[in-house]
Amino acid sequence: MKILSAKQVKQLDKSTIEEQGMVSIELMERASVIFVDWFIKKYTNKERLIQVICGTGDNGGDGLAVARLLSYLKYRVEVFIIPVSSKPSRDFQINFEQIKGLDISITDIDEAYGIPNFPYNAVTIDAILGSGLNRPLDGFLDEVIMQINAECDTIVSIDIASGLFADKPTSSTSIFPTETFSLELPKLAFMFAENAQRVGKWYTDTIHLSEEALHKLPTDSYYISEQDIKVIYKTRSKFAHKGIFGHSLLITGSYGMMGASVLATRACLRSGSGLVSVHIPESGYEIMQASIPEAIVSIDKDRFVFTFLPQNAEYTAIGVGCGLSQQQKSFSAIRKLLKESHCPLVLDADALNIIAKENWHKLIPKGSIITPHHKEFERLFGKTENDFQTNELQRKMSQELEITIVLKGSHTSVTMSDGSCFFNSTGNPGMATGGSGDVLTGVITGLLAQGYMPEEAAVLGVYAHGLAGDHAVKKVGEYSLIASDIIDNLGVAFLEIEGIHGT
Repeated sequence: MKILSAKQVKQLDKSTIEEQGMVSIELMERASVIFVDWFIKKYTNKERLIQVICGTGDNGGDGLAVARLLSYLKYRVEVFIIPVSSKPSRDFQINFEQIKGLDISITDIDEAYGIPNFPYNAVTIDAILGSGLNRPLDGFLDEVIMQINAECDTIVSIDIASGLFADKPTSSTSIFPTETFSLELPKLAFMFAENAQRVGKWYTDTIHLSEEALHKLPTDSYYISEQDIKVIYKTRSKFAHKGIFGHSLLITGSYGMMGASVLATRACLRSGSGLVSVHIPESGYEIMQASIPEAIVSIDKDRFVFTFLPQNAEYTAIGVGCGLSQQQKSFSAIRKLLKESHCPLVLDADALNIIAKENWHKLIPKGSIITPHHKEFERLFGKTENDFQTNELQRKMSQELEITIVLKGSHTSVTMSDGSCFFNSTGNPGMATGGSGDVLTGVITGLLAQGYMPEEAAVLGVYAHGLAGDHAVKKVGEYSLIASDIIDNLGVAFLEIEGIHGT
């Protein structure tokens, strides 16, 4: 699913109007009907007051249309109008005329009369400003929005929270919605943790904009959809055998951190790798053999940490770093791996920390996948001022190093060597737990070993990992979810993905 800039969305609206032979007010009505259809399924109590706060532009026009439609459905509706420009838009005016005579109270908000008190227990629909915002909020409008945030318990923003920039950082005031309903496509701003309060829980649905025009609009940002997964996922032949599905090697674990090795290995096996070998220090031998009988165990010369590369096997992918530790003994072995590996690498955790310490970025083989969390990313590439800047740096480093970077988070971002970025659509806060990243490394390594391209393995891996977490959270909840629960639900996740592929 494409993520477009605010300018491109406006262009898409214009193309749709021209292609479908309509006028803009008709597209506004269509969008409002779809919003209301979503809204009434979530907010079924018709006795609860709905207050719609509208600007005087097209987003305000959406709000007026929504107020009218909710009134038709016998909801208790009040409208507040705040002037955001010297002249109301044409479609706002048309919708304003249509609510006259309905059982809807209309209150103007202006500096002369001050800001009214907003009932705390009402549902507030934010239709003040849309995605076309071109400057930070200030003055009286800033005061109104701060009061809305302070007084209103439940706020639903139409398309985007008022005051939030769609595709650049926001440092000024904005609405803090409980929920945002985005029209047609998500916004880039929705992907970043810094905007959590400015977005709330978000939803999107099509308003049937032109598919042809959408296809033509260029972008380098995407939100991973079922269609993307359908294209990537490979089904298996009836006559398949383990030799077809690759041989993964995991170089993981250290004394006291063998759990990370166990998690990564189990996840790799559950992701379909034909064979999985795991190279561990001697102290982990009994743990690994007892925990995972399906794994082939390679023992390091050192009892406690990784110090040398295993030989005499044709591996198709290597995952390294989970629970490895940062003992000096391991440094030369990591360097040797980076310089001599002849198969794709997945680098995580302490492998990345060692690379950062030694400034070995340029030794990372082209085509590798690295899977840092935000602190590891910062150690590797430096600090940034905001999430937008981080994303730009992530894209830049993927291009410069010709690698795939998986930056873990709520919407894990996967950047490719061409600078494009895919944001994950699965997962939940329960997955913010120790070992979750080790599981992801195992999943991606297992997919890479089977012959998926690095970009495909990364996108499919983060999607399947998050989907397994979504199945797990239904059983144990967010507080109790642990990394093993993710592994236990990988089978269900891949079954669901196979169902997507079969549609």
